[in-house]
Amino acid sequence: QVQLVESGGGLVQAGGSLRLSCAVSGRTFSSYAMGWFRQAPGKEREFVAAISWSGGSTFYADSVKGRFTISRDNAWNMLYLQMSSLKPEDTAVYYCAADDPIRTTPEYDYWGQGTQVTVSS
Repeated sequence: QVQLVESGGGLVQAGGSLRLSCAVSGRTFSSYAMGWFRQAPGKEREFVAAISWSGGSTFYADSVKGRFTISRDNAWNMLYLQMSSLKPEDTAVYYCAADDPIRTTPEYDYWGQGTQVTVSS
């Protein structure tokens, strides 16, 4: 079993930055690809970014490319999402997820509880 706990969400003005963290415990973190997804009220959960188990491959949604950076630290069992140039449309609950292999669709086995990100205009 794998447990994931997100942190780092909050309220930020448009143009600002936030870094989300996801602490992973349980089975070997480095065995899993990891992803970030988000869900705004009344909308489907959508892909944000994903990273392979080694960190050597990353994928981003077009809407965040160039503004968000996904990274991981396998020594500390941590996943990160650095978000810059935030826009009001980035407002959502952000979830981290773990599975193998890497994918950009929400069919991940393990999910965190989510952290709220609110971007004010």
